[in-house]
Amino acid sequence: MLLVKTTLAPSPIHGSGLFSNEPIASGTDVWRFQEGFDLEKTPAEVAALPTVAQDWFKKYGYLDHHIDQYILSFDDARFMNHSDDPNVRPDYNRHRCAVGIAVRDIAKGEELTINYRELEHSSWLSPA
Repeated sequence: MLLVKTTLAPSPIHGSGLFSNEPIASGTDVWRFQEGFDLEKTPAEVAALPTVAQDWFKKYGYLDHHIDQYILSFDDARFMNHSDDPNVRPDYNRHRCAVGIAVRDIAKGEELTINYRELEHSSWLSPA
């Protein structure tokens, strides 16, 4: 679940993106997995879904290679785009599904980004 105020808007990176509605200080928790709000599923559970649901789950969720579980945010966090120089990074020291931490000050109106390679193995990303 998002812990900061955000909005969706067209992204210069890809389609829609997640943008900050407020300044975010470096070190601020931006996102955390919240049981009962966000969803965690095994690869077998996702594979058992109808194909259209699998495609939707894989588009908006990710297979976290640290825990081998699909994670799906049920808020707009799922629109956070990839960057090789992200302003949000996962921290697995405090929760097994990671906590998204601002790695530098983020200005109001700035797009929130994360390096997908730090979370998942994905065939569309070139090797790091």
